[in-house]
Amino acid sequence: MRLLLVEDDDHVAAALSAILARHGFQVTHARNGEEALQALLPAGAPACASSYGVILLDLGLPDQDGYEVCGKIRKRTATPVIMVTARADVRSRIHGLNMGADDYVVKPYDTGELLARIHAVARRTGASDETAAGGTGAAGEPGTVRLGPVSIELPTRRVSVDGADVPLTRKEFDLLALLAQRPGVVFRREQIISEVWRTSWEGTGRTLEVHVASLRSKLRMPALIETVRGVGYRLVTPAAP
Repeated sequence: MRLLLVEDDDHVAAALSAILARHGFQVTHARNGEEALQALLPAGAPACASSYGVILLDLGLPDQDGYEVCGKIRKRTATPVIMVTARADVRSRIHGLNMGADDYVVKPYDTGELLARIHAVARRTGASDETAAGGTGAAGEPGTVRLGPVSIELPTRRVSVDGADVPLTRKEFDLLALLAQRPGVVFRREQIISEVWRTSWEGTGRTLEVHVASLRSKLRMPALIETVRGVGYRLVTPAAP
């Protein structure tokens, strides 16, 4: 997913961009409001033609107030906006949401929470399109993800390998479908547990490991789901034969 980071502090932007890149995001950095608007919709581009999935918008910009920038963004595109700012008072948060922001994160923040919020607004707005990572099959079937010999039919919750059906439990399918949304992107353990099990209970971590092991066994492709030590898991796209 492409992400527009609007932040005037180069050190903060560099550190956050590095984290986002490790999680599979393609980050464009804008240092002020005017750069953000130009990056969002270059001259001559039609309205609502933004190619960004999410915008992270700081409010303390050098050329214009972040609220004003958000209002201009909303007039041009429906791209989701997450305000990221040190302004923690309730009035500022309410004003930001009323100006069109989809979420509001107060600095200093936990990067895991920020990543979860990015994925959450992307899901709500459809920016995290399941077809963006190969969500349509070779024949163009909607809602089908093909990964080498593995076929995942999202509407029918059917999984097959080389044409042979593989019976999965509900949570096994949910886990596989989540990872298949963005092959190669690392999903944090906390994010997976939150989205698949709808809980933040740490004791679910062992359950996650058991489900990953079961998927590897049932699909007969141990290398399909890679463990990223200390972070989480990612789905590795099988090499073409």
